[in-house]
Amino acid sequence: MSAPHLIIGSGINALVAAALLARKGESVLLLERSEHLGGCMRTEEITLPGYRHDVMAATFVLFLTSPAYGELAEDLGRHGLEFCHTPHPTAVLRPGGQSAVLTMDRAANVAAFDALNKGDGKQHDADVGGIEADAEFLFALLGNPLWSGKMARLVAKQAWKRGLKGLKSWFGDALQPARAWLDNGYQSETVQALWAPWVLHTGLTPESTYSGQMGRVIAFALEAAGAPIAKGGAGTVPEAFRKLIEEKGGEVRTGVDVARIVVRNGQAVGVETADGETIDGKSVIASVTPTQLYQRLLDKTHAPEKTGSYRYGRGNFQLHYALDGEPDWISDGLDDVALIHLCDGIDSVSKSSNEAERGLLPETPTICVGQPHRLDASRVPAGKAILWLQVPDAPRVIKGDAAGEIATGPQWTEAVREAFADRLEGILRKHIRNFDQIKLARRTYSPADLNDLNINLVGGDPYGGACTIDQFFIWRPFTHSINSATTIGNLHMIGASTHPGPGLGGGSGYNLAKRMGA
Repeated sequence: MSAPHLIIGSGINALVAAALLARKGESVLLLERSEHLGGCMRTEEITLPGYRHDVMAATFVLFLTSPAYGELAEDLGRHGLEFCHTPHPTAVLRPGGQSAVLTMDRAANVAAFDALNKGDGKQHDADVGGIEADAEFLFALLGNPLWSGKMARLVAKQAWKRGLKGLKSWFGDALQPARAWLDNGYQSETVQALWAPWVLHTGLTPESTYSGQMGRVIAFALEAAGAPIAKGGAGTVPEAFRKLIEEKGGEVRTGVDVARIVVRNGQAVGVETADGETIDGKSVIASVTPTQLYQRLLDKTHAPEKTGSYRYGRGNFQLHYALDGEPDWISDGLDDVALIHLCDGIDSVSKSSNEAERGLLPETPTICVGQPHRLDASRVPAGKAILWLQVPDAPRVIKGDAAGEIATGPQWTEAVREAFADRLEGILRKHIRNFDQIKLARRTYSPADLNDLNINLVGGDPYGGACTIDQFFIWRPFTHSINSATTIGNLHMIGASTHPGPGLGGGSGYNLAKRMGA
């Protein structure tokens, strides 16, 4: 039997690459250092028995709309993968009780936004309609290999269609920050508040270049595909992949820590594990961060000069609740919403993200609240509920508390973690009338805890590195990067730190597998 393609890691990109290569008849061996398969896709009973929580990732809209799922859906479905939906993917709830709910019906959204402020519905229609009209070009930029003849031809086609000045204008508009998009486009502060937090889920802020375009893309995606979750929990996704890979002759091993990539004559020829095992490989595909690849898995002589300059973004904070019954929200219409943001608007989102970027615990964090039991009743005992809280604005290294209330050092300790969780709980309590009556248990994860769970979450950064424009697109992870290639033959890098970046789309794994003939 020929040497296998060795894949390090088991996040969505690694699983997609392994599945596509195995389906093609290639020999594949996937090696995961954790006992848990799936990277950030992990479901556990972390509060009380019978309450199944997605410890990290929860929503799969990027995967369902990806070309990887388009090819693998039938096979994964045979192995038990199923998604649950709601017609109300997201909403915002402001401190005073004002709220806005997005549905998967554009006409209904236009009417709802116009009711909040005349003209805002028309603006929404123009925003999502514009993304729809530019879908071929835009989603190619967001998902396809950028350094390729195909992409050059696509850009040339757009230049012919729009003219050079028109193409220049298109790119200029795409670089608009979310603050400019929302301030100029929408008069209702509640509609602004609906969209402002979503840019945080792309690793950006309202002031970041390109965050306006990403906000419009998210608005389009949520309206078109919703905010689906995996039935039974996010952990069912890697298990379906495992069954598919093994069905096609591939092998999946957990609890195997790759300590070194073996390089001979400028070619990657295998790996060595922490237990001393040497495994020969046809190629090595590393779904890791640049620092892990060049500072841990490879000899330093193979590291590009700019490895040390790669930057990581803000940390993530997770908070999970087991509840004795349904939450009674202070605003109507939120019962079946998948993801609810608790924030007051652009300024509040900007303030919390800026505080976190400066190393401070935000005074009023932007909170994303998921209600997975409303989409999937199998997550909880009958009549019970769970909440999944994510704060995208937590400092990796702590310099202080913006509110001046929590005593901190530079590291996330248990005391700091629980004190910050108390702050989040205080905000949540103000939005749920019966919170104290239904609260049963909670479990918290600081950025340091997330780092310990997954070595790729450096400092708790879930996006594989800062997503600013200098570290994105053709410059991800480095300015000299070309797709997934490295300077070593037969060694490929995929994952959130490579184009097309973070999220559960599987794009870099898909692109590499296709280049390898899958």
